[in-house]
Amino acid sequence: MPIKLPSTLPAFSILRREGVQVMGQQAADRQDIRPLRIGLLNLMPKKIQTETQFARLIGASPLQVELSLIRMTDHETRNTAAEHMEEFYRPFAEVAATGEKFDGLIITGAPIEHLPFEAVTYWDELKQVFDWTQSHVHSTFGVCWGGMAMINHFHGVEKHMLPAKAFGCFRHKVREPASPYLRGFSDDFIIPVSRWTEMKQPEIDAVPGLVTLLASDEVGPCLVEDRAHRALYIFNHFEYDSDTLKQEYDRDVAAGTAINVPVNYYPENDPTRAPLNRWRSHAHLLYGNWVSEVYQTTPFDMAEIGQRVTDWRT
Repeated sequence: MPIKLPSTLPAFSILRREGVQVMGQQAADRQDIRPLRIGLLNLMPKKIQTETQFARLIGASPLQVELSLIRMTDHETRNTAAEHMEEFYRPFAEVAATGEKFDGLIITGAPIEHLPFEAVTYWDELKQVFDWTQSHVHSTFGVCWGGMAMINHFHGVEKHMLPAKAFGCFRHKVREPASPYLRGFSDDFIIPVSRWTEMKQPEIDAVPGLVTLLASDEVGPCLVEDRAHRALYIFNHFEYDSDTLKQEYDRDVAAGTAINVPVNYYPENDPTRAPLNRWRSHAHLLYGNWVSEVYQTTPFDMAEIGQRVTDWRT
């Protein structure tokens, strides 16, 4: 099944050219099924790039998915045209006021790791989002800073500054092979990492109910399941395009910012050569497994989201 997107959204034409199945409103209306409603709270500065990355992953599912783009209410982005934001995004306050519910919600990262959570201008509203998910979202996926913020809000787990940026492609291992989110995963694999902070494994292990599914010997915990809050937290970037780390590296070099060549990314660590994507298949596995789990456990009646969990396995 295709992912339902506005036909004028840039991701629509980008994904169609890549062979991803997409459909507009008219085609979706002809299908007599309930699509999965998934929201994307996009905190990244490059909105179009980020929305395309996540649409690509959740659009690979055999299910019909309706993607809704959400922004923080009062935060103004400087990197995306106001016309794009006005046409395709709704402020969280408006979404919350309608009382609508979502089968899934992705909360992205944001380049504000150096700030204490409380110093982020929209922190108070973001905490409202986290609490709102418990009654209006069946399953939430917090990504990078978004995942760190969410695990901090619900469990008080702190983020810690690293002595140097974790930057590159790092090997990770499966810690819970029986997890439905890891179906089809290899024992170890590559994930792009780009962050100045980390979550410490002993602090996560100290919280009852948190289960680390993926981790790296070099850069620590990666994917954490929080069943009590129907949430996953991932601290790294499966969604990245082949050249996203290159864009970040070239940006820092051009600005004169001290930055190391991303680890294990360029062939022979040579920035003049085109990087190879070695994580795409596992990215599709993870997000496809998440969408599948959402589909199998979310109530058919969306009014019941946040009230009960339907799970055919139990």
